[in-house]
Parts: sequence; C-alpha cells; structure tokens
Amino acid sequence: MASFLPDLTPWHASVDFRRLWLSGLISNFGSFLTFVALPVQIKELTGSAAAVGAIGAVELIPLIVFGLYGGALADAMDKRGLIIWTEAGQGVLSAALLVNALLPEPAVWPLYVVAALSSALVSVQRPALDSLWPRIVAHEHLPAAASLNALRWTVGGVAGPALAGVVVAYAGLGWAYAADLLTFAVSVVLIIPLASSPAAHEAAKPSLKAIAEGARYAWGRKELLGTYAIDLAAMFLAMPLAVLPFLADELDAEWSLGLMYAAVPFGSLLVSVSSGWTGRIHRHGRMVVLAAALWGVAIAAAGVVGNVWLVLLFLAVAGGCDMVSGIFRGVMWNQTIPDELRGRLAGIELLSYSVGPTLGQVRSGGFAAWWGVRASVWSGGLLCAGAVGLLALCLPKLMTYDARTSEHAKGVREQRAAAQAQAPLGA
Repeated sequence: MASFLPDLTPWHASVDFRRLWLSGLISNFGSFLTFVALPVQIKELTGSAAAVGAIGAVELIPLIVFGLYGGALADAMDKRGLIIWTEAGQGVLSAALLVNALLPEPAVWPLYVVAALSSALVSVQRPALDSLWPRIVAHEHLPAAASLNALRWTVGGVAGPALAGVVVAYAGLGWAYAADLLTFAVSVVLIIPLASSPAAHEAAKPSLKAIAEGARYAWGRKELLGTYAIDLAAMFLAMPLAVLPFLADELDAEWSLGLMYAAVPFGSLLVSVSSGWTGRIHRHGRMVVLAAALWGVAIAAAGVVGNVWLVLLFLAVAGGCDMVSGIFRGVMWNQTIPDELRGRLAGIELLSYSVGPTLGQVRSGGFAAWWGVRASVWSGGLLCAGAVGLLALCLPKLMTYDARTSEHAKGVREQRAAAQAQAPLGA
C-alpha cells in the first residue's frame, strides 16, 4: 500500500519547495473559486453559451504573446521576483472583479478585460514557476515533485469549485471574488522568503532571437513536440468546462454545477494521492498517449449519458486520465531540458497546456450554440481520441522514449550533478 502513496521526499528535503507548494495550494484554491464564478456571472448577465465560450477568445492572444516572452524573461531574470510580482497582480485583478460584482448593475466588459489581463500575468508567471522547480528539487526527486504538485493543484481543484457552487448560489459572486483576493495576499506572504533564483550564466537576454532559439530546440526534440501536440489536441477538442452551466440546466440538475466543475479535479486528486507507482514508469511517452486517448473517451461518455451521476463519474475518470498525462509530461520536461533553456521551453509548455483549454472553451461554446450542449461534449471527446491516435503514429519518438536511455535525460543529470558539486542544494 505504501508504494502507492505520494513520495514526500521533496517536501522534506527543500524548504523552498514547501513554501512554493503551500503558496500554490492556497492561491489555486482561490483561483478555482473565480474559475467557477466568472462564467456563471457571464451566463447570468448574457444568457449566452457563446458569450461564456468567448472568455477563451479574449485570453488567447495574451496567453500566446506573454507565454513566449514570459519564458524568455524567466531565463533572463530572477524567477522569484517574477513570481512575486505576478502573484500580487493577480490579487489586484481579483479586487477589480469584487468591485464590479458589488455594483448595482455589474458590467460584462470588465469580466473580459480581467480575463485577458489575468491570462497575461499567468503567462509570465508559469514559465518562471515551472523552471524554478528543477532548481529547488534534486534531479532524482523530480517525479515525486511532479506528483506532489499535481496533488496541490487537485486539492484546490476539488475544494474550490465545490465550495464555489455553494458560495455563488447562497452568498453571491462577491464572496467568491473576495476569497480569491485573500488567497493571493496569503500566497505573496509565503513566497517572499524564497531564496533568489537568478538567471543561469549561459542564459540569453529576452529577445525574439532567444525565443526562436527555444522554439528550434523544441522542434528538434520530437518526443517533446509530441507531448505538446497531444496535450493541445486533447484540451482543444475535449475540454467541456465552458458548457457545464448549460449541461447542468439541460439535465435539470442546476445544483450539480459545482460538483461538475469539481469532478475533473477530483479524479485528478485520486490519481495524485496514489501516485507512488509513477516513479517506477520509464516509458513516459506511452503513458501520455494512453492517458490522453482515455481522457477523450471518458469525455465522450459524459456527453452521451443522460444521468447526472454518470456524467459526474465520467468527468472524474477523465480527470484521472488527464492527471496521469500531466504527471508524465512534466517528468519528461523537467528531466530532459537544460537549465539555460528551461524558461523558454516552459513558455512553450504553457502554450501547449493553456492554449488548448482556452480554444477549447471557444470550440465547445460554439458547438453548443450550433449543435446542442451534449453533442458538443461527446463529439469533442471522440475527435480527441482519434487525434491522439493519429499523432502517436506520426511521432514515433514519443512512443519509444525511455528515461533510462534518453541522451537528453543523461545530459541534464550530468548538468545537475555538476551544479550540485559547486553549490549544494539548499535544505
């Protein structure tokens, strides 16, 4: 039984890992409150599925621009500083949502403005955050760190949406936004004591040339390219979150909306708390492909069935599959990308796992308006499964990747060993 429990070694070995983990847990909890409250407020103000799906459209351009440039910034600047300032900026945006919600007649346009600005801040922060983990965790502990980070995300993902459904229904949208503001304030306090994490000596200054260098490296690594492409396809084609408020209405189960939002992260949580087995897997690419295909099948099933409890079950199964895919993508990225390129590659990774859901909101909302809510869900799931299979055939290096024999994993291990010899990992 113990072999299935999460490995807590990174938690015990690094105080910075503990601080960052707790900060992320708290801020994620609040972010999921807003994640539910924002589309619900747009639905209440407009009554349009397309308007809810348009959240993804306004998030897309900031995500692409600032994701790529944020990756270059993460390589060239102190990562701790970027994380602190972007976290504080998110708190300011939560305050703006709170003020708008408290107005006698809340406006719609500020919701889209905040969504766009929040997308920009997240796009700057995530490359810095993702490239910091390999610096504060020993190389051999990165699979365990990936599982613990997944656990951190899923705890907030389960509790946040479930609570948001209750808060929004009985207390009002303002309370959800106020709680999000509080969590960002606490998160900043936790992050401030982190040790500084300056740029590597080999890192390039932020520029279009530096961004292009990272893109060329990613293109040359077909197994990495496969992880990006599969995640992008899975999220674009089979991300149903934008239409969940309408699915709950169609099933005459408005009470289930919070549970629907929580079901996917709940499935992820079940995988996270039993993730000890992931450290014994070495063919990470195959697991990414299998899990992404099963995610699509589960989403398709959620769109076909007409019973709300079965919908919740299949959403939870989908969440578990998505977590398996995410864990092994993260391990491949962290164990094979050299430190001087980590930020720029993290920016590309951000696009792969964020552009997909963002465009997926537009796709699912548009399909629902044109073809019906349930058809939007099941058709996306089937398209996802087919696309993942096709990508696996086109990118054989993803299927043959083995962490024990990869020359890139070996190179990063040697790089980390040399860095540790010069400056031992902090306790």
